[in-house]
Amino acid sequence: CGKSLITKLCGTNYPTSICFIVVNEFCERFSYYGMKAVLTLYFLTYLKWDKDLSTAVYHAFSSLCYFTPILGAVIADSWLGKFKTIVYLSIIYVIGHVVKSVGAIPTVGNTDVHIALSMIGLILIAFGTGGIKPCVSAFGGDQFDEENVKERQKFFSIFYMSINAGSLLSTLITPILRGDVQCFGGDCYALAFGVPAALMVVALVVFISGSGLYKRNPPEGNVLLEVCRCIGFAIKNRWRRSKYDPDRKHWLDWAEEKYSKCLIQEIKMVLRVLLLYIPLPMFWALFDQQGSRWTIQAARMNMAFGDSFSIQPDQIQMLNALLILVFVPIFDLIIYPLVGLCRIKITPLRKMAMGMIFAALAFGAATLVEINVVKTVVEPPPAENCHMQIYNLAGSDVAVTIRDSDLFPEPLHYLEDPPRYEMVQLQTSSKILYINTTFQGKSSDCNQMVYEKKSYSLILTSEAAALRCKLVSDNNLGTGGRGVAEGWQRGGWRGGRGVDEGWMEGWQRGGRGVQCSLGSKPCSPLDLGLLDFGASYTVMLIKEADSVVPHKMEDVKANDIHIAFQIPQYALMTAGEVMFSITGLEFSYSQAPANMKSVLQAGWLLTVAFGNVIVLIVAEGAGLEQWIEFLLFACLLLGVCIIFSIMAHFYTYVDPDQMVKLYVGNSDKIDDDDADETGRKRNDMALKETSTKM
Repeated sequence: CGKSLITKLCGTNYPTSICFIVVNEFCERFSYYGMKAVLTLYFLTYLKWDKDLSTAVYHAFSSLCYFTPILGAVIADSWLGKFKTIVYLSIIYVIGHVVKSVGAIPTVGNTDVHIALSMIGLILIAFGTGGIKPCVSAFGGDQFDEENVKERQKFFSIFYMSINAGSLLSTLITPILRGDVQCFGGDCYALAFGVPAALMVVALVVFISGSGLYKRNPPEGNVLLEVCRCIGFAIKNRWRRSKYDPDRKHWLDWAEEKYSKCLIQEIKMVLRVLLLYIPLPMFWALFDQQGSRWTIQAARMNMAFGDSFSIQPDQIQMLNALLILVFVPIFDLIIYPLVGLCRIKITPLRKMAMGMIFAALAFGAATLVEINVVKTVVEPPPAENCHMQIYNLAGSDVAVTIRDSDLFPEPLHYLEDPPRYEMVQLQTSSKILYINTTFQGKSSDCNQMVYEKKSYSLILTSEAAALRCKLVSDNNLGTGGRGVAEGWQRGGWRGGRGVDEGWMEGWQRGGRGVQCSLGSKPCSPLDLGLLDFGASYTVMLIKEADSVVPHKMEDVKANDIHIAFQIPQYALMTAGEVMFSITGLEFSYSQAPANMKSVLQAGWLLTVAFGNVIVLIVAEGAGLEQWIEFLLFACLLLGVCIIFSIMAHFYTYVDPDQMVKLYVGNSDKIDDDDADETGRKRNDMALKETSTKM
């Protein structure tokens, strides 16, 4: 192929430089989505935050990731250019990943240090990923000559395929690195964050490696800043001049003294589309909860597929990336054509409204799942209350009474598995419980100090015909009652009769053997039998002759709702994404002049940012039960969908290429209704519709 290989792939019109850009994008997306997949559980189990704070911080980070692209676009277009912006912000991106990974190493400082490093790392990552987001795809498009339009379109298809591939693989792999690899005595978050960090280093190195092949366009100024200046000037000029001017029918016309009519008319077109963006954040408020609330829900479900295989709760997120690859061709090649055959007019705005409905249905499905999940949940005791259960290891029946309480009315049998935790009303933050026991006809007191919001186990043993009691503070069950963290899977065991207290993780479904010793003499391995998903156990080790016999008690029932019940909500949400997100971008690009597409892209990204802000506010401020919160979001989106549909009904589609006619003449128009209803005149000028397929 000769010397042309330096700039073109052999035998094609594809620049060699796009190979570096596509590989860079794949690695960067793997890095971002891989880190984000395990983020919620990192907050819950490593930083020990509750589910509301974890959700709020997760969405605050997501929101920042979609605010910063505007900053990246301004830097690239007005100052550094796309290449330098990508390189410099990628370095910040890498530093953020490294700091985040170091913060996940338990031996580095205390909890405050871990939190500080995590927050610094996330902020740097948000500026890095957000800053390069608008630059990489545009920089790839810059590599093509103007006559290679078809090659450029195929490049974007490959580019977005690399995004989905990176997302799919990362959400599959990083949860395995976190859960199946043990380091520092627990889940290996340092590795789960470290691998994405390494992929981001690879992304940066690959991108810089192609620097000699790139076509670099100098900064030409940012149109977003120009639009903002024009709007600001129009408002200021109109405010200063109170006199009415009949020639200026639109408030933007007051900018004609400084800006061209062409620019003003383009901004008017953009504002018409941006007006439709106002209801859109609510969709993203629901969509982005796949990585937070839905992951927390998954952690409280049965994740076993058979006796030998199980998935991690944060792996279920890969369904979205997988289904999007399946649904896009199905909708384009089957569903939309079939609907068209039924003589139903499919417009972009109607597709988007249907996408909202599907997202609301997804949260309806999540509500039903949540209602069934919480049936096996032990909720944490509220203020001025505590939980208590009693284990009888005394050898015969024991009667227990608590002053001013009717709990435990029946005698407790030897080695009886308590049916549940009992709620003890304290009516204060702490209290001495006056407990009376009757054992073998002898009565004795077993008074104990307890505190609100705590869970306790009272262990009764006998020694020389006398009853002994010991109060043990159980691990905080948290919302969902799943062990050491909220919604988390743990199988616990507690030793008795001289065997030290401890905890054992019960990730894998099946029997577990435990090594033990009596003094310096080892005893036979203890078969604890089945440790099922979501259950919490106390194992009493009873010495019989020269052996130790385990007696397993189930404190919290096992999960009986399988994680497969989340598949419908993921399928509905992904179908909604296909109709809403992809169609929304196509609609926006078809309704704006070519040089204004970046403004609409900025507006679109801001809808995602504000959607995450909505979740942040609800998670921290509402304090609702989870199923009620899911139902609230579903109802809110349905209400927003109605508003959006009304706005869409009065929207008129335009052809940006006919922009000149917007102010120099009239043309025909077709609105969002059927053709026989186009007689209504909604605008002061008629516009001709064209259909643009991206």
